[in-house]
Amino acid sequence: MDALIDTMPFARHLGIELAEADRNEVRARLAWAEHLCTSGGVLHGGVVMALADTAGALCAFLNLPDGALTSTIESKTNFFRGVREGTVEAVARPLHVGRSTIVVQTDLYDAAGKRVAQVTQTQAVLTR
Repeated sequence: MDALIDTMPFARHLGIELAEADRNEVRARLAWAEHLCTSGGVLHGGVVMALADTAGALCAFLNLPDGALTSTIESKTNFFRGVREGTVEAVARPLHVGRSTIVVQTDLYDAAGKRVAQVTQTQAVLTR
């Protein structure tokens, strides 16, 4: 799992940890930290989106054909609540795995299991 996160230095810098990763589901988590917050001690939305993008990209990567790469080409986020403590868990699952795109939905939950956000992203399948 560490090797997958190590392919993304920004994810490692944020402190994102992988709990589980296969082609059907990726679970990642991030601990709340003051330096990742906006005013009022709320975890920055961009950090939440980075967690979702990391989990979604890994889910897409695990569904790629041999030799292909992926890149996010579209991402849509709905925020439902702020995170002021604890952790955020991302659960990414593929909605569509095609020849040219992979669509992943990532649900994000706080430590109490309440939905924080939902992200749907389209990943390009890049072949050489």
